Amino acid sequence: MTGTVAVLGLGEAGGAFARDLVTAGVTVRGYDPAVAATGEVVAAESEADAARGADLVLSVNSASAALDALEAGLAGLGPGTAWADLNTASPGTKRRLATLAAERGVAFADVAIMAPVPGRGLRVPMLATGPAADTVAALLNPLGAAVEVMPGEAGLAAERKLLRSVFFKGMSAAVVEALQAARAAGCEDWLRKIVVGELTAADAATVDRLVDGSHRHAVRRTAEMTAAAEMLGELGVRHDVATAARDQLRHLARVGSEAPELRR
Repeated sequence: MTGTVAVLGLGEAGGAFARDLVTAGVTVRGYDPAVAATGEVVAAESEADAARGADLVLSVNSASAALDALEAGLAGLGPGTAWADLNTASPGTKRRLATLAAERGVAFADVAIMAPVPGRGLRVPMLATGPAADTVAALLNPLGAAVEVMPGEAGLAAERKLLRSVFFKGMSAAVVEALQAARAAGCEDWLRKIVVGELTAADAATVDRLVDGSHRHAVRRTAEMTAAAEMLGELGVRHDVATAARDQLRHLARVGSEAPELRR
């Protein structure tokens, strides 16, 4: 590709993409109201100015700015320009963006960044869905990107990313809270070894054990996590995860076997 890519948002992710695209020989027009364009990135005065003449627009702002960025950039889009929204927004937001783009005759792609960008830049794994998904992959992959196309409407890529986030960020929150409590109790090293051991030994059976055990022992575990939350309070540690686990188990205890979709 020897054309032009507009990058809206020059923060950590957008800045890394812009630099890698320049290195790959692409003309990059960048706009960010808070971060100045640097290096060989051509500074634009607005979203529409950045998008003018571009073959592809990468919107790498934030979920709260995604709609405003698209609305502001539409005036600069020419025939054939594809719009890729890389913001971590909900599937519903992605579908609204796709609808707005379609109404203006713009090919739209929902692109989910599936791993941390630092250290990877444009090579970070990405998942794309929506009308322009194939176009985005065709333009970026020859430049070193790793865009996987999944058939389906815009919003499906965001859905996959956020489902994964529920697990990873939830697990991270549990580990952080548990280690903070263990530190307060004077046994952080002991608990850290347990966490590492459990994660290292995990396999497919681990998932079934976690799900089945939560349903089968919901009543007992509700009481256990009630006590755990009380203990964290006594240690002066926030117990957001412990409390959430208690509430989920309490719900599972109420519904009993009425939730077979979670069990194999």
